[in-house]
Amino acid sequence: METLLIIKPWFSLDEATQKLLIGIGIQLAIFLFFIFLALIVGKSIPRFLKLIIRRFTPRLFSRIYENLVEPQDKLVGILGTLILVSVCLNLIQDYKGFYQFLKFFSDLSVAIAVGILISGFFRNFLRVYGMDLIRKVGFEIDELILVFETIANAAIGFFVAVAFAQSQNVNLIGLVAGLGIGGIAVAFAAQKTLEQILGTIVIYLDRPYIPGEYIRISLSSQGVLLARVEAIGLRSTKLRTLGKSTLVVVPNSLMAGADIENVTRGKKVMVLLYLDFARSLAKPEQALLEKVIKESTNSLFGIDPNSTKITLFPYDDHPGVRARVSFFILGSNENSLDFRKRLLELANESMLKRLQSHGIEFTMEEPTLYVDSPVPI
Repeated sequence: METLLIIKPWFSLDEATQKLLIGIGIQLAIFLFFIFLALIVGKSIPRFLKLIIRRFTPRLFSRIYENLVEPQDKLVGILGTLILVSVCLNLIQDYKGFYQFLKFFSDLSVAIAVGILISGFFRNFLRVYGMDLIRKVGFEIDELILVFETIANAAIGFFVAVAFAQSQNVNLIGLVAGLGIGGIAVAFAAQKTLEQILGTIVIYLDRPYIPGEYIRISLSSQGVLLARVEAIGLRSTKLRTLGKSTLVVVPNSLMAGADIENVTRGKKVMVLLYLDFARSLAKPEQALLEKVIKESTNSLFGIDPNSTKITLFPYDDHPGVRARVSFFILGSNENSLDFRKRLLELANESMLKRLQSHGIEFTMEEPTLYVDSPVPI
């Protein structure tokens, strides 16, 4: 009986309406099929690119691809999928409202993915080629390069936002300029609030602490305070004191200008290198080895001074000797530790060339071992 009730209204429709509904259904089915196909093809794009690059390009170009693009394989696949989905949306252009709604979010997703991908390319270029280039020019490498990386990321984000706005026929620069004129009056009226918001921006960019970390801070109203960061809000930071377990709310403008000791990040990473020599080393060669290693490590930015230790021990079953090199690297966050590890790779290359120039050949065990070690407080 229910089936008849469903079929009867269908047959009561005129022929033109029935054809229209059938056409919409077929068009929707084709659209969904191509969306499904885009998801499958998008995941295969990184492997396809890798195959093309390795088979049909020179080794130099292939190596550049491996250093810059391959670490971003997952994001390349996501971007490829988003672009294919954006192309598939053209199948439903006849439904203007629905098409424009989906097209906006599709274009926004593509723009965000492009920005993240370019940022990742730049970061990889800086790590793999930039540091080596800076050292060859004769400049010292320090954490200022991380600040430069942050500024570059902000510039990339700005240009991507402008390009997206232009694609949507929105004059973003003119809009920002117009808001800026009106914002001057608002700035005078809400000076304290804006100061706190700017402090929040500084904290999020510099990342002196994150929720869950323990910090020691000197406040005029509280004195020296040891507390756990509970949350970073738009206007203030919430700190849970260790002694009383009370909640202290500090404006971000004060936090941005305060002297903060991050207790949680009080750690160093122990590095273990193993160098294998095919023959025994004479006393002068051992002295030269120790001199080259200490000069190569202690001159690096972020290496704990005088922490380098070298131990030589012979093999039991075959001739030769193994050298174990240990030292500590310091870093305020994961990004700076990655930066120091890249510096260490460059130092290893320099050490290899110097020893080879004195006729001392060795092989290095891979990978280098990194062990977290807390710093005594």
